[in-house]
Amino acid sequence: MFVTHPIGIIGETEAAQVLEKKGFRILEHNWRMGHLEMDLIAESKTEIAFVEVKARTSDFGDKLPEEYVDADKRRRMVVAANAYIKHHHCEKHPRFDIIGIIVHPETKEIIYCNHMENAFSPTIRTVNTGSYSGSWKWAHRSKTIGSKRR
Repeated sequence: MFVTHPIGIIGETEAAQVLEKKGFRILEHNWRMGHLEMDLIAESKTEIAFVEVKARTSDFGDKLPEEYVDADKRRRMVVAANAYIKHHHCEKHPRFDIIGIIVHPETKEIIYCNHMENAFSPTIRTVNTGSYSGSWKWAHRSKTIGSKRR
């Protein structure tokens, strides 16, 4: 979603600063390709991070902002990341981060920020065979990145 709400803009600005302090360079803000979108895309020397930013003015119902990234959103992030990697011929190892931020509703100060690095691993069908075997595999350029489930 394209961010126009002031809290979303404050949240994404803070998230970008968090990543930059950790040595990442921001490649994209609100990247879009067709129906796919990613809040932030950043790179380090060895990795490319696909980042979902959840900014709120309170923790709704005792749920932190980052807890609102459900399985469907994670799936859409993986699809968007795959499209970005293919389109930009990216060679770096991908990872998926979530940054949850709570902004004070009146002062607009950041009162909570949690950067979940490697928040999840893709659990989609194997790209090459179209089947799901209990482990995840993700075809990335000429390499297959994967992990076995325990």
